[in-house]
Amino acid sequence: MSMILFACVVRVRDGLPLSASTDFYHTQEFLEIRRRLKTLALRLAQYPGRGSAQGRDFSIHFSSSGDVACMAICSHRCPAAMAFCFLETLWWEFTASYDTTCIGLASRPYAFLEFDSIIQKVKWHFNHVTFAQLGSSLEKIQEELEFQPPAVLTLDDPDVANGVMNGHTQMPLEPAPNFRMEPVTALGVLSLVLNIMCAALNLIRGIHLAEHSLQVTHEEVGNILAFLIPFVACIFQCYLYLVYSPARTTKVVLMLLFICLGNAYLHGLRNLWQILFHVGVASLSSHQILTRQLQEKPADCGV
Repeated sequence: MSMILFACVVRVRDGLPLSASTDFYHTQEFLEIRRRLKTLALRLAQYPGRGSAQGRDFSIHFSSSGDVACMAICSHRCPAAMAFCFLETLWWEFTASYDTTCIGLASRPYAFLEFDSIIQKVKWHFNHVTFAQLGSSLEKIQEELEFQPPAVLTLDDPDVANGVMNGHTQMPLEPAPNFRMEPVTALGVLSLVLNIMCAALNLIRGIHLAEHSLQVTHEEVGNILAFLIPFVACIFQCYLYLVYSPARTTKVVLMLLFICLGNAYLHGLRNLWQILFHVGVASLSSHQILTRQLQEKPADCGV
């Protein structure tokens, strides 16, 4: 009997199933664990990035990052490290195939059912591979699990079975490990420095205008907001460049729009060259954010 029996990909915020393996076992125990998995998927946003739920005959393992979570039903013979190595590989394959916008806009269950072919390929590989063949990938997962154990749920507990966590559920307080992004480039560092400078200029001008306004009119309030909103947008652009975030494209477009509109509103307080400088820095930062991707997965972690 295979160690990894079933796998699915779900959206974290609402538990919407995006794709799943078409394997199906008709035993009563497997049907029950499938039902528990669906209940658990609806509440993934409450759990840390990794977790395991032990049943009598099967185990559920889940791993989430950003908008996407991968879940698997495994036999008791499957080591936790191998299960999470499988889930991480599946996460890499799915996020490489579909961008965050498509995932966020999905409205029907199993919108990416064609991904089942990849699930089957990865599942077959892990069901037939040896520990030695997994190499450093398995060692890395084992070290992470020792340093930060996954949350442990008990499916036999009636509260957990209904999707409600009880006081016996072990939850690590630390967040799940983030996936690493590509190294920062020299142009990326330049965009960060210029962005921080623009944020500082906006903050100083906004505070100065607020302090020296004898009578705060609607126009003065608008000018103050036109300085402070781009300040926040600049800081958030720095965050988006340094830390991976789901729906990144949408956030980048919104931040660039806020900066452009704020500077357009300040046309009377800034000359054309100042406006072009702020908009140019924001555009450079947006480009650097969108071009800095997650690191390619290790060569020995895939299939």
